[in-house]
Amino acid sequence: MKRSLLAMLLAVTAACLISSTALAADVAQGKVLSMDAATNVLTMEEFDTHKSADHPYGRPTGVTSEYKIEKQTLVGIKPQPGDVVRIAYKTQGADRIAVRIMNVSKQDLRKK
Repeated sequence: MKRSLLAMLLAVTAACLISSTALAADVAQGKVLSMDAATNVLTMEEFDTHKSADHPYGRPTGVTSEYKIEKQTLVGIKPQPGDVVRIAYKTQGADRIAVRIMNVSKQDLRKK
């Protein structure tokens, strides 16, 4: 009886750990280049993680990426071209689907 209870407990724990990794998202940060309302696609230039006084959000990498915004995407302050955003996204095939979008530059302005 104790062995079956222990086996069931281990199985439930393993299932929880496996499902939690499936919910993880990748994160990117950069400057919004365009926001197409018709197709719900945000295009941004990605930044690296090397912050400095000249580049408080990271340095531009020259890499541009597109992110699809769906109805369930959580969006804080609506991004506009020139804003710095942080996007949590999941990949489906070749598409990057935004899960959450945080407008870092405008959020910083509200703190001041």
